[in-house]
Amino acid sequence: MKTLTALCLICSATIVFAQESGPELTLESAISQAVALDPWLNGSRYREDALNNESISASTLPDPKISLMAANFPTDTFDINQEAMTQLTVGVSQMFPRGDSLALSSRQKQELAAQEPLLRQDRQAKVTASVAKLWLDAFKAQESIRLIEGDRSLFEHLVDATRASYSSALGRARQQDIIRAQLELTRLDDRLTVLHQQLESAQQRLSEWIGAQAHIPVRQVSPDQEPSALGFHEMSLLNTSGGDRQRYNWINQHPVLQAFDQRINSMQTGVELARQKYKPEWGLSAQYGYRDDDPLGRDRADLFSVGVTFDLPLFTGNRQDKEVSAANSRAEALKTDKLLMARQLMAGLDTAIVQLQRLNERRALYGQQLLPQMSEQAEAALAAYNNDDGDFAEAVRARIAELNAKIDFLNIRIDRLKTIAELNYFLTAANDGNAEGLTQ
Repeated sequence: MKTLTALCLICSATIVFAQESGPELTLESAISQAVALDPWLNGSRYREDALNNESISASTLPDPKISLMAANFPTDTFDINQEAMTQLTVGVSQMFPRGDSLALSSRQKQELAAQEPLLRQDRQAKVTASVAKLWLDAFKAQESIRLIEGDRSLFEHLVDATRASYSSALGRARQQDIIRAQLELTRLDDRLTVLHQQLESAQQRLSEWIGAQAHIPVRQVSPDQEPSALGFHEMSLLNTSGGDRQRYNWINQHPVLQAFDQRINSMQTGVELARQKYKPEWGLSAQYGYRDDDPLGRDRADLFSVGVTFDLPLFTGNRQDKEVSAANSRAEALKTDKLLMARQLMAGLDTAIVQLQRLNERRALYGQQLLPQMSEQAEAALAAYNNDDGDFAEAVRARIAELNAKIDFLNIRIDRLKTIAELNYFLTAANDGNAEGLTQ
C-alpha cells in the first residue's frame, strides 16, 4: 500500500500533459479575423460613400425644364399661317431653391457621412470585446479540461492502487475506498463531458465571427501573462486621482458619443434648413415663339417672353412654424439619447472598474495563499494515508478540493480578462482606439 500510494504522489507531481502539435488560435488572430470578416463594416463604408455622393447631389441646382408647344392653332383648318396668334414655342425654366437650402442640404449629408467612421470604430471595439469574451470562454473550457484530465489520471492510479491494496493480505484498503475512488473518477468524467459541451458551444458561437478557424485549439496563457490584445496600464486606471471627472472625460471621447454629436449637428442643420422655408422659392423662365407668314405672304414677327415666378410663404402658422418646431424637437430628443448613452457607458465603466479591483484581490489571494495551502493540504492528507495515519476519503476530498481551487483560480483569471475586454471597449477613444494614457 505504501509503495502504491507513494507512486500516486510521484504521478501527481510528474504527469506531463502531451498536446498535439498543430496550429493554435491566438486572441489577436481571432480579433483580426473577426474585424476583417465583419460585413457591417463594409456596409458602413457603402453608407458613407452614398451620403458623400448625396451631399454633392444636394448642392446642385435642379435640372432646367424645356417646354415645346404649338399654340393657338385654328380648329377649322389647323393652318399655321391663318391666324396671327398661332405660333410654335420653345421655352426653358429654371427653379432656384429657397435661401441657402442647397448648401445646408449638402452640409447635412456631410455631417451624417462623418458619423460613419466613428460608428465603424465603435463597431470594431464591440467586435473586439465580443470575440475576446468568446475566445476566453473557449480557453476556460479547454484549460479546465486539461486540469481535470490531469487529476483524472491520478484518480485512475488511485483506483488501481486501492484495488491492489484491497486484494493484498497486508493492505488496509476497504471496499468503500474502492467505491469512493471510482465514484470520484465517474464525477470527473461527467465534469469533462460538461466542459466539452461548453467548449464546443463557445467554438460554435465564435465561428459566427471567424468561421472554421474557431474550431482550432486556443493558445494557452499562463497565469502571469495576459494576451497583448487586452493589455493596458491597469494602475493608471485604478489609481487615477481625477475621479468621476476624469472618467467622464474618457467616456466623452467614446466614438459612439462622437457619432451622436455628428447626428446632433445634422439635426441642427435640419433646423436651419426648415427655417429656409420662410423664404420664397424663385423661378426664371424664357420662351421663344415662332410665327409663320400671313396668308398674303407678309412676314410676322416672332415673339419672346421672359418671366420670374416666386411663392409667398404668408400662412406659416400651420406649415413653416410647425416644421421648425418639429426639427428643434428632434434635435433635443437626440441630445437626450446621447445623455442616456453617456450614463450607460459611465455606469458600465464604473462597474467594470469595481469588478477588476475585486478580481485582482481574489487573484492575489488564490495565487499567493489559497492554492499553495490547498496543495500542501492535499499532499499532507495523502502522506498521512500513506503512513496509515489518515483516512482515504479525506485524502480524496483534499485532492478534489485542490482541483476545484485550481478551476476557481482559472475562472477568476478569465473573469478578470473579460472585465479588461469590457474596459477596453468603454475606454475606446475616437480616432485613437483607447483612452489616452491607458494604452501600452
